[in-house]
Amino acid sequence: MADGGADCGAFRRLGHLPSGSGARLRLLVLSAARRSVALPLVASLVALGSMVAAGCTRESAGGGPGLAAVDDFGDTVVVGRTPRRIVSLNPATTEMLFALGAGARLVGRTHWDVYPDSARLVPDLGNGLQPNVEAVLATRPDLVVLYASEDNRAAARRFRAAGVGTVALKVDSIAEFRRAVLLLGQLVGDTARARTVADSVARTLAAVRAATAGLPRVSVFWHVWDAPLLTIGAGSYLNELVEIAGGRNVYRDLPSPSPQITLEDVVRRDPDVILAGPEGARRIQTDPAWRSLAAVRAGRVRLVDTAIVGRPSVRLGEAAVSLARLLHPGAVELRP
Repeated sequence: MADGGADCGAFRRLGHLPSGSGARLRLLVLSAARRSVALPLVASLVALGSMVAAGCTRESAGGGPGLAAVDDFGDTVVVGRTPRRIVSLNPATTEMLFALGAGARLVGRTHWDVYPDSARLVPDLGNGLQPNVEAVLATRPDLVVLYASEDNRAAARRFRAAGVGTVALKVDSIAEFRRAVLLLGQLVGDTARARTVADSVARTLAAVRAATAGLPRVSVFWHVWDAPLLTIGAGSYLNELVEIAGGRNVYRDLPSPSPQITLEDVVRRDPDVILAGPEGARRIQTDPAWRSLAAVRAGRVRLVDTAIVGRPSVRLGEAAVSLARLLHPGAVELRP
């Protein structure tokens, strides 16, 4: 990351900051995203919204013809045949599609879709928010997967008007990850593999929760952005991961995914540990204002691997393991 804002830019691109934060914040974040080169992170996403409500018009072991689903825009998606040319404009769903064995079908992605490594071989079509519709259509897709942001409603309408199957998904929580991967499994024709992926993540999360269940809860402040100062609230999947990893988010009482707070209030809440990305941690450790926090003076600023924790996708289990090790060093023996 190039500056303190890049930490937030990473989470914004990964679906963590709300669109309701306003035009100024959006421009700030997008600017930070353009400057950020150290994080392999992704497409701007926004606030927590409605969950995917997916279903089939008939029973089908592998999805494909006859499948109908309702996406997070409330639109009915009907797939007449198993898609062979897919554009994924959401890095979380790109990761899912590779995990489902459908990576070879991808003909387009965003700038930020860099995991797994083979995703880099997929043509880069630009941004995930307000995408270049003409560039996407030029790939001749039969399925486009969008993030369900208000910024993408117009693009979804244009793709559907062009006869392209389009599904818009929010993936802002652990439950939404499971719903999304199962729906994508239906769409690409491999529901069995989708269940395997979802169940594997669930088992790892359960193992981390069990390993930390008897340990003291560590109070945590997660630094996301400097100006304005943002953290994670109850609406964030990161709040879920902190709890699974044996922590207690000091801002769990705020419902927003990314609430704006003040340094004075952080001091008042007196967290045991501060979590931050590389630039955020560096700033906290060098800015004298942050030394008003006991955790900073005691050297309890822990560096999170934002490449792992930054997306609510197939690496959620790995993210929980990494956080448990940060919050309870030496006390938790886990493998992703």
